[in-house]
Amino acid sequence: MRSESTGSVSTASVSTHILDTAIGRPAQGVPVLLAVRSSADGAWQVLGGSTTDGDGRCQDLPVPPAGTTHVRLEFRTEEYYADEPSPKDAASSGTDRREAVFFPEVTVAFAVNAGEHHHVPLLLSPFSYSVYRGS
Repeated sequence: MRSESTGSVSTASVSTHILDTAIGRPAQGVPVLLAVRSSADGAWQVLGGSTTDGDGRCQDLPVPPAGTTHVRLEFRTEEYYADEPSPKDAASSGTDRREAVFFPEVTVAFAVNAGEHHHVPLLLSPFSYSVYRGS
């Protein structure tokens, strides 16, 4: 990502999406906060957040400022499960998913490089999660 007007390398960009693997669908309505820091031992600064849409994607996460070296995404999964319209789910053996929240939040911190896009999907179920660097 080079700025055409100045020729300088711009900041990193970040995106995410969430799939609820217990029901095989995107996770809609999950609040996600984005924080940044400019060194490994620096303090985290919350820039803002977004909420996942019907495709499980955050369309409007804040852009990390120049000098950012680390980004942290906080997925507020307890709020998602509390808002579930269907309390019983065959994939969870009839367990009320709202009462089965083992991970009330998932926090992921990762290093970023200026000029690169970092897509970090979350695969979520009531008792497990997985993240990876996507494309």
